[in-house]
Order: sequence, then C-alpha cells, then structure tokens
Amino acid sequence: MDHGLWTTDYGPRTTDFGLWTLNPRPPIPETRYPIPNMTKQIFLNLPVTDLQKSMDFYSAMGFVNNPQFSDDTAKCMVWSENIYVMLLNHEKFSSFTDKPIADTKSKIAGLFSLSLDSIEEVHQMMDNGLKAGGIEPSEMRDYGFMTQRTIEDFDGHTWEIFFMDMSKFPTE
Repeated sequence: MDHGLWTTDYGPRTTDFGLWTLNPRPPIPETRYPIPNMTKQIFLNLPVTDLQKSMDFYSAMGFVNNPQFSDDTAKCMVWSENIYVMLLNHEKFSSFTDKPIADTKSKIAGLFSLSLDSIEEVHQMMDNGLKAGGIEPSEMRDYGFMTQRTIEDFDGHTWEIFFMDMSKFPTE
C-alpha cells in the first residue's frame, strides 16, 4: 500500500524522482521503553542566500533534489533514505523561528558530518564540492582509523566529510 512517500512493503522502490521510498521498519520486539514503529529521519534545515546556487553545490556533492518537497523558497536535497537537507531562503527559514539567522560565514552554528565508504569517496566528494564553489577551511586530518576533510558551502555551513576504518580503531 502506498502512502505518498511511505510504502507498507519492506523493499526498496523507485519513485518518479529516481530515488527509493521511505519504508517503515519491521516491528520491533517490545522493550522496556516502547519505540514507535516508524522510520526515523533527519531533516536538516539550512538558511541560504542563493537557493539555486546552493542546490547546485549540494547536487555536486552527491545530494539529489526531491522536487516533491521543493519550490521557489525551498529545495529538499536527499543524502540517503533517512537524511535530508532542506535548503530554505531566508524568508522561508524565518517563518519557522523568531530568532535571527546566524551569520555562519563568521560564526559556527554547527558541524554536520557525513560518513562515506572509502577515502577515495571522501576525496571525490570534496573535489566536486570545491569545483562547485565550496571552500576547504582546514587541512585534511588523519586520526589513523579515520580520515576527515572539511568543506563550507556559500553560506558558511560546515560539513565534515569522513571515512572511518574500524579495523584500525585503537583497542586500548
């Protein structure tokens, strides 16, 4: 049964925008603290000054636009079936809060981290983001078990892109 973005089957299904649907997970055994039987998702809302330029940047980084939740004030960018970045122009973003929008070009408002499957994917994503106009504010960091690079978008939103090899994680 199809409920818009939700389906009641448990397999992936292609939608008209070329991605998968959000499927509820199978029932969870009863625990001390009941957990709702629903898929958990993260929608990260970012205020941006130039919606199209930001959408192009995030597309270059590997995000895919979901036109179903996009208009001339907001663009829904999909990272995975459970992680979304909502790019909102300042007027739209301001309609959700009474607080002023932070100047993320001069102050940090948060560090957002994305894990990838290999160091090569980290470098490819960074190269694509830099070619699309992002900046790399610091040098690559290698912690032995984890390699991390940082990129900022046009509005100063900071992303930590990393690969972690748990077989190299210190045991002591």
